[in-house]
Amino acid sequence: EARAVMTLRLAFAYLASRPLATILHVLMLALGVATLAFLLLFTSQAEERLARDAKPVDLVVGAKGSPLQLILSSVFHVDIPTGNIGLEESKAISRHPMVASATPVALGDSFRGHRIVGTDESFLGLYEAKVVAGRAFRDEMEVVLGSEVARRHRLAPGAKIVGSHGLAQAGPGHDEDPFEVVGVLAPTGTVIDRLVLTPVESVWHVHEHHGGLQPAPPAAAPTQGGRLEITALLVKYRTPLAAAMLPRLVNSSTSMQAASPAFESARLLDMVGVGVQTLQWFAAVMMASAALSVFVALTSALQERRYDLALLRTLGARPLRLASLTLAEGVTLLVSGVILGLALGHGAAHALGLWLAQSGSWPLAGLAWAPGETILVAAVFAGGFATCLVPAVQAYLSDPASLLAKR
Repeated sequence: EARAVMTLRLAFAYLASRPLATILHVLMLALGVATLAFLLLFTSQAEERLARDAKPVDLVVGAKGSPLQLILSSVFHVDIPTGNIGLEESKAISRHPMVASATPVALGDSFRGHRIVGTDESFLGLYEAKVVAGRAFRDEMEVVLGSEVARRHRLAPGAKIVGSHGLAQAGPGHDEDPFEVVGVLAPTGTVIDRLVLTPVESVWHVHEHHGGLQPAPPAAAPTQGGRLEITALLVKYRTPLAAAMLPRLVNSSTSMQAASPAFESARLLDMVGVGVQTLQWFAAVMMASAALSVFVALTSALQERRYDLALLRTLGARPLRLASLTLAEGVTLLVSGVILGLALGHGAAHALGLWLAQSGSWPLAGLAWAPGETILVAAVFAGGFATCLVPAVQAYLSDPASLLAKR
């Protein structure tokens, strides 16, 4: 044990004698590890969040346009709607034998950046949301708040809130039509935590004086002809056969379109994955460069310290101890780079998560541990150890007589 401590102390002394080179090697490795750790945290949590938000809905029926935009606006609530659909036409889909449930969604307004969603009580059932304070909405102009909305703005049942026209915080306010908070939902970890829920009739009431559809994003409201409209219909299948038949029926025989949240989520991840994969390759090249630089540094240091190693051999140090000394230097650089890289990657993810939380977007937990990080750390240690092993073997095989003769 005492020999091991002495070996580590001597390795630290050698590294401290070259502070600039040591810091650069550690930083190169740390930046590669940090980039990959950040990407693993982001992609794993994004995939989990998309799957969790999309899981309750089998199909979304809405206005013709981009299917991905329809899913983003009606399921994830991060985009503007493609338009509105007639209430009566959507009810025909609701009555289809293959439909187990159909939840209406009417969009158009927001409250401090949070979407105000006109719907019915079946929306709570989709996400298994429970009211923990107050009660569910029953009448027009009553709202139930998601847990994140209530927490951020310190709202409770009995409070009054005013919606803004449009889906941005800067829209004009509907001061003449305030909402009354009647309930607050328990946290679910899904998109409903960031929403303000109200009956569809509330959205119609707020927008009826406009006399028609609104500019983008369109608000679900009565048109000039008196036709009632909603933004989308969230459908759950009664039978697996509906997945093959119902979308085709909607797209071919109605003025509406049907989009699958599962399919569009996968397509979105594929599009994002191209950029993520490029960054991953960049980080991998950076770490490979760092490993190569550590190899060169150890090999160079071995040549510079050949007299020291020969002197240690003549004083009785065994070849294995000289190899351990060289290996300890490399492993110290390796461990320092991995620890610093994980700290930087998780710190960046945590800072981004705080910023996203302030803007009301998806949260990102920097203190979590992504499943792929274990593989990342193991791969870095395995590759780094193999890199450090070559100079260590050279030190083990060194002949003190020849080293002293070269001096």
